[in-house]
Amino acid sequence: MEQLAEDLDTMRRVPLSEGHVAAIREIATEHDYAAGDMVAEVGEPMDRFIYLLGGEIEIVDPYSQERLFEHALGPKQFAGEIAFLNAGNYFLPMRAAKATRTLEVPRLDMLDLMSRVPELSDHVISVFAARRRRQFELKNSSVKLIGADRDPAVQSVERFLSRNRIPFQSYDLDGSDSETVEVCTLTDHAPSVILDREHVLDDPSPRKIAQYLNLDLDVGENTMVDVLIVGGGPAGVAAAVYCGAEGLSALVIEDTAIGGQAGTSSRIENYMGFPTGISGADLVYRGQIQALKFGTRFAMPRRAQGLERQEDGTFCVTLDDGDEVCARAILVATGVQYRRLPLGRLEEFEGAGVFYAATDMEARFCRNTEAVVIGGGNSAGQAAMYLSRTAKHVHIVVRSDSLAASMSSYLTSRLEADPAVTIHYGTTVTALHGGNGLEAVTFTTPEGDTRVDTSALFIMIGAAPNTGWLSGLVDTDDRGFVITGAEVNRPTPFETSTDGIYAVGDVRSGSVKRVASAVGEGSVVVSRIWDHVELSKTKTAD
Repeated sequence: MEQLAEDLDTMRRVPLSEGHVAAIREIATEHDYAAGDMVAEVGEPMDRFIYLLGGEIEIVDPYSQERLFEHALGPKQFAGEIAFLNAGNYFLPMRAAKATRTLEVPRLDMLDLMSRVPELSDHVISVFAARRRRQFELKNSSVKLIGADRDPAVQSVERFLSRNRIPFQSYDLDGSDSETVEVCTLTDHAPSVILDREHVLDDPSPRKIAQYLNLDLDVGENTMVDVLIVGGGPAGVAAAVYCGAEGLSALVIEDTAIGGQAGTSSRIENYMGFPTGISGADLVYRGQIQALKFGTRFAMPRRAQGLERQEDGTFCVTLDDGDEVCARAILVATGVQYRRLPLGRLEEFEGAGVFYAATDMEARFCRNTEAVVIGGGNSAGQAAMYLSRTAKHVHIVVRSDSLAASMSSYLTSRLEADPAVTIHYGTTVTALHGGNGLEAVTFTTPEGDTRVDTSALFIMIGAAPNTGWLSGLVDTDDRGFVITGAEVNRPTPFETSTDGIYAVGDVRSGSVKRVASAVGEGSVVVSRIWDHVELSKTKTAD
């Protein structure tokens, strides 16, 4: 938090250069606001870049209409945050605190200028990113989530907002503090999401919120891009960066949150350049900002449900709700998902004690209780280390008699030495117990059955590829992973059996299931995609 405050203070003192302001003035129009005029309302698109020539713009609490921060924007500063790059909407309203004059540039014109003046781009993006970090960490937003803390529907919305770095405040209906009671009077329905005093979403879902905030970009039949990247994990985001850098128009479709399965990892310690480790969500988020800088856009939560090849060689992907997006090339980066266990009452307890990720959101349910992690891979090990900070004790359940073949040695040695962690070898979870939420599980060991009281079970076992949407257009192995390269008589390792379709990361048969490998594959494949797209454009022109 101290570093964030220091970054923001530095940026307040370092304005744009005179040359950059002159370049902005050439494509801008001047606007005047009287004291009290609203400059932007919650839910309005960030469709213009706003630079202050004089006066003062303040951030406003959308409920009390009072000034939210002590500091306001003044001359030589500019408004906005990172959502500007992806055509998102405002989370907080802005108001002229006194007579104010601005330079305002249409969003696309500003992005074009930023692409031509990298120093300007670096300055603007650094400020935008720092503001989003501040909003997210301080939970400064009009978005308020109301519902029972252990309600699976509430957790689904909260997980979506949190993993996508959308600032929000959450209020537990079981809480009795005065602030919760006051907020809950704004709506008679629960669960719900309050967006401002005039907008309430009943029965909220990630998609409904995304539509209001324009995170899904309203993509549809008129969307045609050079490259459609399906999957926003490390491989997909790396490809998004390089597609943008190479001048390819690219769109990333992600069904949950940027980061994929890696985004649920609390700490990655073996990724080059981060000796003290970095969370998977932070790592991929940095890549997303890079990709946005180069013009790649991200639509979420949107799920690919079918794929069709057109007569002209282009491809069209059918999305949820029947929308269709077309592209000259498809990059399959959908990764994998943890398998579900054949346990009675599993679905009943999902989100009410059974989880498939170990982030801050899930870890809070481990306080003053024991946690159980099923799995022997790195993700399970990282989850156990992270959860041991909050849980009374962590049990790792492993079917085999060793972790040597599935987990990095540094993780294994730490877990074995941690008194807050117990590894149960040759053990399986065979039963779940509880009423409205999980209360206990049964371990089956060679010595017999044991019941362990717990309200938090984390399932991180074997992975299944997300390839059902490919509609049989590419060859897959017997487990559903996409076959590429020499096995399908292709000259490069990431080409599938169909020209114009490529696969990278965990979804690819034979890939190394590591974040660094996925990033490398997503970076390397773009040169081959570029060749294909250029050939496709040439054929179309002929």
